[in-house]
Amino acid sequence: MKPAPFEYAAPRSVSEAVGLLAHHGEDAKVIAGGQSLVPMMAFRLATPSFLIDLNGVSELDYTRNDGDILVLGALTRHRAIQEMRWLSDRCAMVLEGVDLIGHPAIRNRGTVGGSLAHADPAAEWPALLLALDGEVGAVGPSGPRTIGAADLFKTYFTTTLAPDEVIAEIRFPLPAEGVVMGSSFVELARRHGDFAIAGAGAMMELAADGSIADARIALIGVRDTVVRASSAEATLGGARPTDEALASAAESVQGEIDPISDVHGSAVYRRHVATVVARRALTLARDRALARVN
Repeated sequence: MKPAPFEYAAPRSVSEAVGLLAHHGEDAKVIAGGQSLVPMMAFRLATPSFLIDLNGVSELDYTRNDGDILVLGALTRHRAIQEMRWLSDRCAMVLEGVDLIGHPAIRNRGTVGGSLAHADPAAEWPALLLALDGEVGAVGPSGPRTIGAADLFKTYFTTTLAPDEVIAEIRFPLPAEGVVMGSSFVELARRHGDFAIAGAGAMMELAADGSIADARIALIGVRDTVVRASSAEATLGGARPTDEALASAAESVQGEIDPISDVHGSAVYRRHVATVVARRALTLARDRALARVN
């Protein structure tokens, strides 16, 4: 298959890109890594008449730490995060989630901003943003605005970004230095690099008395958006981190998901897998937190 005809522009600044989007409206699409949009165009599932290539907008390509906040420009490649090996101690969930994205060629070209804007409910970056209570900085004709993770994703492949807005920056609050915390990302796929049948990112902070001070669970592949399993988190607050408590919390995600059936698995199977990956992710996060105590 070949894409439908389109015009192409390569802006050199965010303001130029926003101006092009405002001029061409919903007929235009932004491209960066192209790992999602190009296949969709090839199958004519997406037929933009105007393509705006952000790769020349160097002001969107940066990483920095603002205290406990990891700040990424929208053009940050997945590979750049894999090279931040210090994250394995600070927040292993991020590194493990990124390691599960596709294959090396995809991680070398794909961008963090592009993944979030694409809003695939089976993708890892939306779950990481949601689990860490992150936010994106968007820019449109009216100027910049901040969108929290809980307000960004609407449904399948749909965000609350306006048609003339682009993601410029992403901010991930990391666990504070010195807290007794563990995290993990676990998913099940038919083959490594495939989209997850279901997956879970988990974080757990332990209080001085060994109880759970904070627990977070984000699920992918089980609803029309990524899911923050708030009910499961609530059951763990103040509890002892026993295997039984974690298993019970994992079971409670059933009330927060609504998976579909497809060629990779039935809705019933996805429900089962969701519980399994949630329990495994919580257990691994717990074990890593306990290792900091011992």
